[in-house]
Amino acid sequence: MHETNLLRAGAAMIDITPPAGTHLAGSGAGEHRPAQAVMDPLFAKAIIFEAGEQRVCMVILDLTIVTGDYTDQIRAAISEQTGIAPEAIMVQATQTHSAPSLGYFMLDPDFPLETTEETEYLRGAERAYGDRAAAAAVEAAVEAVDKLQPVRIGLGRGVLGDLAFNRRGIRRDGTIAMPKPQGREQQPFGIADICYLEGPMDPEVGVCCVQDMNMQPLAFLLHYTCHPVNAFGYPETYRAVSADWPGAWTRQMQQLFGSDAVPLVVNGCCGNINPWHPFDPDCRPDHQRMGRELAQMSERIVHNMAFANDAALDCKMEKIGLPLRDIPAERLQEVNSMLAENPQPPRGANGEVDPHWFRAASTHSVELCRQRDGEFPYEIQAFRIGDLGVIGLPGEPFVEGQLALKTNSAAPFLFPAHLTTHYVGYLPTRAAYARGGHEANKDVTYWAKLAPGSLETVVEQARTLVEELFV
Repeated sequence: MHETNLLRAGAAMIDITPPAGTHLAGSGAGEHRPAQAVMDPLFAKAIIFEAGEQRVCMVILDLTIVTGDYTDQIRAAISEQTGIAPEAIMVQATQTHSAPSLGYFMLDPDFPLETTEETEYLRGAERAYGDRAAAAAVEAAVEAVDKLQPVRIGLGRGVLGDLAFNRRGIRRDGTIAMPKPQGREQQPFGIADICYLEGPMDPEVGVCCVQDMNMQPLAFLLHYTCHPVNAFGYPETYRAVSADWPGAWTRQMQQLFGSDAVPLVVNGCCGNINPWHPFDPDCRPDHQRMGRELAQMSERIVHNMAFANDAALDCKMEKIGLPLRDIPAERLQEVNSMLAENPQPPRGANGEVDPHWFRAASTHSVELCRQRDGEFPYEIQAFRIGDLGVIGLPGEPFVEGQLALKTNSAAPFLFPAHLTTHYVGYLPTRAAYARGGHEANKDVTYWAKLAPGSLETVVEQARTLVEELFV
């Protein structure tokens, strides 16, 4: 055992449940969605690992999106108060669609929208809540440092293949649909228009258990891959706050291992993965059931683990540029005409913004991004914690990218973390662009702005970072 590899860790979680009326992100199209109820609380969670002179910090938030300006703010404050280098601080949102976002993300920062109390939500978030959540994230990290103590870590994996599904269904005419069960009365023969699913899912349940030296769990890093949209997907819970399946998994783990344990859920690359069963019209997505099944598997994994106090600790970061999609000339002309006629958002009789205007604003946002940056700046972050690699990938990469990273990985265990650092939008596979769909639509929206090949470039660079940490 090397003295420099003796591992210490500390973890903390702080409630960031929003007050009534706070805008819930994730619905798109400029819809205002003020919170009206709380199904379950939201948390800012942090874990610090220390070995010798090296420290790394993970901050995971039960929110929809985290933007670059808030990540910079959180990193700077944590670094100032703890001495941890900013590049050793990873910030991730679990992407529950029943929560606010941390920072504006629905339109480009340069889009000329008059931001008032009535229009702020169109940018995807509200600063008043964001500032509070960011402060809680810093507080959790500082508290985690105060709790640093010698620990042992164990790693294990299992598989659950009936909780998450590829959400890009190929119709009989070759186009894309997002299959969603609506009950046997409306779909007596299932979703019969779907021939097959475009791609795979990732069934792996990954568990890193952090114990004190008396074998009591202090924290967990828990890895699974699925959009947290169980509560979001139904009218009766659409305006309710929920951490969805990551929150349910958290609560179930605390029931099993004690309320003082801090479970941090690392959601994987789920850009094309939903919990909506495409072949069972009677399926009712249930985040509590999903959390319960994940926890039951996790418990079995933990009880079969070997633990060690000796663990290498390291981190790396790389920033690259990704090309933006070209906007078809006809679409660009349509967008410019619509925005020239309505520079500010027109509203219908119900008070909602015209979705066609918002989509045009989203397309124009891609052009503003191109004019400012040329290429899209993209940050890849990698941690090594013993035999565990955590790779931070901004945006919503398709699961194929994650599976490519896991295949023949230099890391014995690899937890890709999507939606880290800053807002990007989707990273589809090169082949997916030809079919279009929400993630690669022909209008070239702000959430579908990266050119084909971007995912493959990210995977190649991420694999190199992992190899540098483990080889």
